[in-house]
This record gives sequence, structure tokens and C-alpha cells, in this order.
Amino acid sequence: MRIGILLFEDVEELDAVGPWEVFGMWERLWPGEIELLSLARTAGPVKAAKGLKLLADHGFADVGGLDVLVHPGGKGTRPLVTDEEHLEWVRGLRAGTPLMTSVCTGALVYAAAGLLKDRPATTHWGAVERLAALDPTIEVRENARFVDDGDMVTSAGVSAGIDMSLHLVARLSTKDRAREIRRYMQYDPEPPV
Repeated sequence: MRIGILLFEDVEELDAVGPWEVFGMWERLWPGEIELLSLARTAGPVKAAKGLKLLADHGFADVGGLDVLVHPGGKGTRPLVTDEEHLEWVRGLRAGTPLMTSVCTGALVYAAAGLLKDRPATTHWGAVERLAALDPTIEVRENARFVDDGDMVTSAGVSAGIDMSLHLVARLSTKDRAREIRRYMQYDPEPPV
């Protein structure tokens, strides 16, 4: 199973790196079950929202087929929502990718591409009105950590992408595997404030 995490200028760091940690742990602890890769419009370095530099392994032209796409959010999604080339790429990928997922405002890109029409979805709390405005047919679930609608899964902001990714491990493999990954990551949120 090939899982690709999209990178783009001004991607929110944890939107991409949180799912990478979950799926990367899966890949490391159970070799051969999945192939995890990063992709961007062109392969190479990408500067994230808070300055972290990430490296995309593949460009759109050479990534090949994916079983799962994770489209993160962040301030970099603002121009992507109106970038016809990007929206067309997302639509084209949808045709051959069994599972499309988003973190945070990645859902806005899916909405702009028409992929969330008549579906339930969520996004970062600060973008729920924008999601509804992009496509009024979307059933916006503003208090959900993630929404699994079969072949489309959206999550709320930033850390919710980790929850969604653990859910996907349970769905695509087993709950025990997801629990082992969560334990290995020592992911047991108890906010200190």
C-alpha cells in the first residue's frame, strides 16, 4: 500500500509531520506492509509555515499511483484553493486513488475541487465557515476530530491529523496495530493547560 503525504510551500508542519510519524512508525515496525513517501509539485525542498524545510521525494510527474493521499493544510492552502492546476491534479488523482484524506484546511482544497459535494467533512475550527462557503452542500461537522466518509476522510486542525492517521491504521490494518503505534509514539494526550 502506497501512502503519499503532500508537501507545498507554507504547509502547516504538524499537518504533514503528524501523519508521517504515525505511518512512518507503521512502515518501520512492520516492514513491507506500506510504502510511505512525500510528494510536491516538483521534488525537492519545501519551506513549511513556520520555517521548517521539508524534502519532497517525488514530484507530481513521477510519483506513480497511490492508495492513500494525505493533503495537509496550513496557510499554503489559501493559494491552492484557487490554483486551477493544483485543483485539476487533485481531481485527476481522485480518479485513481482509493482513499483521499485531509488535515486541517486541506479540506478547503478538496471542497474547491468539488470532491466534498454532498458529503460530511470537517476542518480546522477557524475555517469551518470558509468550508461551508466553498460548497454549501457539505455537511460541515465543526466539532469532529475527523470524519470518515468511506473514500474521503477529513480531519480538524493540526493535531487532529494524528488521530485521523491512527484511525486509518486501525481501518486499513487492525486496531491492535494502531494501539501499538500509539503506545510506541507515547501519544496519550493530556494537555498541561
